[in-house]
Amino acid sequence: MLSGNLILVLRVNPNSFDKDLIQTQIKISMKTVIKSLLTCLITLIIFSSCSKSGTKALEKGDYYGAVLQAVDKLKKDIDNDKSLEVLPQAYQYASEELLADIKSAKSANQQFRWERALDGYAKLNNMHDLIARCMACRRAVSPKSYFKEAEEARDLAAAERYTYATEMLKKNTIESGREAFDSYQTLFDFAPNYKDVREKLDEALFAGSYHVVLEQPQVNSRTYEISNKYFQDRIDEFLRENKRMNKFIRFYSPAEAKDISLKPDHVVHLEFVDFIVGETLIEKSESTVTSEDSVKTGTATIRGSKVDVYDKVTAKLSKNRKIVNSKGILAMEIIDFQTNRVLSKDEFPGEFTWVNEWASYNGDERALSKEELAMTNKKEELPPAPQQLFVEFCKPIYNQFTSRIRRFYQDY
Repeated sequence: MLSGNLILVLRVNPNSFDKDLIQTQIKISMKTVIKSLLTCLITLIIFSSCSKSGTKALEKGDYYGAVLQAVDKLKKDIDNDKSLEVLPQAYQYASEELLADIKSAKSANQQFRWERALDGYAKLNNMHDLIARCMACRRAVSPKSYFKEAEEARDLAAAERYTYATEMLKKNTIESGREAFDSYQTLFDFAPNYKDVREKLDEALFAGSYHVVLEQPQVNSRTYEISNKYFQDRIDEFLRENKRMNKFIRFYSPAEAKDISLKPDHVVHLEFVDFIVGETLIEKSESTVTSEDSVKTGTATIRGSKVDVYDKVTAKLSKNRKIVNSKGILAMEIIDFQTNRVLSKDEFPGEFTWVNEWASYNGDERALSKEELAMTNKKEELPPAPQQLFVEFCKPIYNQFTSRIRRFYQDY
């Protein structure tokens, strides 16, 4: 890319100021500026044209890329001379290079060699199709197709990949199951109808996954059975939305695991180990408050005239504050089902505090501030039902639980 700054400089001798001379210098300088700008513009156009025509790719030895660029250019500009010149050279070199690579792949004693050959045939056929659909391109090149050869390579590549994936699946480990899944996925990408590859993908995914049963937490109290249902519903929601937290982690409810006679890899055990609901504390305080400013308290007769009397007033204020605290701890253990070994152990605390404030007074209400007066208009309220209090302190616990379990399984 060309870039630069053109600076116009005029040197004027202050001792010999000549208006006509300055105008002439300006005209000459402007012509120079315009000429320089045109040169830059033409250079940029030529550079851009060469780049899009495939010239640079050809010069760098990217023959296949040069073909694609030249075809793309000729589809937009059928008379582009540069692309018409590049295309035959690039196609010849690209074809020779790809055919040589295919020959090398076929003779090589290495795994998945037919996939390498298939990739070469795919590029040869892609060039054929692109050129065949471009009228201007067909004037410059007569492309050759390799569809039969590609199908033969596809069948051989599919058989090789299928055999390898099946051998991995038979090893019956999580690691080999994942290797099998990746290979079946590769096979599906280039031969989606080969044998029973779709069913094998599901089978390999099952074999390569960690199967985790997530138990519901239990509360040993009839009083809070209803409220515990909230947490259990959230666990059910988590299971619905995260059956697969990632590709190789599968969660089940105990009922789902029982239905398919699953032997899980992990079991997540949840239990409320400690909780208090409705712990109540009532705070009372009494104080004498005085108005900030003097207010009218009555009248007096002075020298035969009645005048208003001002003074500060007081009141006795009684404040009440009821605090209802509910809190609990959820314990989580992730257990290896085969060995009964505890893989992770965590506790998640949650707390919810409900507050009710009200007040009463005896005396002149003008002694009260706006906030104090507003408090006297409030009455004592009943706290939420125990079930609701249980639900409220469970909310932060649920967030901690889901965050922790995601972190634990993110690398599995």
